[in-house]
Amino acid sequence: MSVAFVKEESAEAASETLLPDRPISPHPNLVTEAGLKALELQLQQAREAYDAASTIEDVNERRRQAANPLRDLRYLAARVRTAQVIPDPTSFDTVAFGSTVTFSRDDGRVQTYRVVGEDEADPNAGSISFVSPVARTLVGKTIGDVVSVGGQELEVIAIS
Repeated sequence: MSVAFVKEESAEAASETLLPDRPISPHPNLVTEAGLKALELQLQQAREAYDAASTIEDVNERRRQAANPLRDLRYLAARVRTAQVIPDPTSFDTVAFGSTVTFSRDDGRVQTYRVVGEDEADPNAGSISFVSPVARTLVGKTIGDVVSVGGQELEVIAIS
């Protein structure tokens, strides 16, 4: 009998709905308090999406709809479990995790970023990961320090 006439899906089609795990960074999972809250919210949303997909009657559609939320559940549960909350810096003398740093580039651009955890980093929203080349170079620097990153010079002009 052809598979087209059978309700169960083939083993090949079933394996297509099992997505590979999202890669977990080898770096420590440092987060701000807001970053941990965001991870917890994303975990809750993934649980809700998985629960909603679990109610679908058609087994093939249920597997397809549950694949992404299930993968996200595994990733987010691991990230919440390993999160190390770093309190906001109490001093603005040097750039640290959680600091907002403003620097000028040698091409005249002035940029401001907050140094945060990997999962909460969003350069378009003004935050960069503490493991990014720019953040790694700037951490520990003070106002007036000039550093070289990617062939450009950056001068720290403000820390808050």
